[in-house]
Amino acid sequence: MLITIPDVLTLEQVQQMRVKLDVADWTDGKVTAGYQARGVKENEQLAEGSPLALELGEVVLKGLARSPLFMSAALPLRVFPPMFNRYRGGGKFGTHVDTAIRQQVTTGQRIRTDVSATLFLTSPEEYDGGELIVEDTYGSHSVKLPMGHMVLYPATSLHRVEPVTRGARTSSFFWIQSMIRSDSDRTMLFELDQTIQKLAVDLPGSPNGVKLTGIYHNLLRRWAEM
Repeated sequence: MLITIPDVLTLEQVQQMRVKLDVADWTDGKVTAGYQARGVKENEQLAEGSPLALELGEVVLKGLARSPLFMSAALPLRVFPPMFNRYRGGGKFGTHVDTAIRQQVTTGQRIRTDVSATLFLTSPEEYDGGELIVEDTYGSHSVKLPMGHMVLYPATSLHRVEPVTRGARTSSFFWIQSMIRSDSDRTMLFELDQTIQKLAVDLPGSPNGVKLTGIYHNLLRRWAEM
């Protein structure tokens, strides 16, 4: 499931982050790339676990906690500390798949990467190229979102970032270990949850809404890994 989460951060929050990111010390993004990805990765990153990355990552995490749509779609168990990257001057990231297990620099904790996330911190008008291309069984999907908006997609997907030919594309990226390992099961629960919410608006107090809610939670009990 590929889904856009709007307004994870406000415009003011993004602008405050950009003031710090625009003058930050950036490092070669290959530092955190796996063997396969290292050969196709051309970007810059904030050092993982640096004070600025941790500070801005907290802002992102608080934004996620305020988003019911994110919670419904990802059903997060653990969230990897948000990281930050920048593409410019032809920078790109060729087709790759994300590493299955990531280890946090600060704590050593490992998480399984079920869901990948990209939170856009530059507006589409600021740069040319830089589209995130995600491939699935239905073809290739091009993603280029407004500032403060985020896309979620299965970490098992082949994906790439097209070359940035003008300006710079800055974003936060991270992974989520979901309570629901299977993407198809997460998709089913998400669609069921959205249906329940719509029914609550269209037919408040409907007994069918109560029944569907019971089905949702019983499926969550059956499938959830804690």
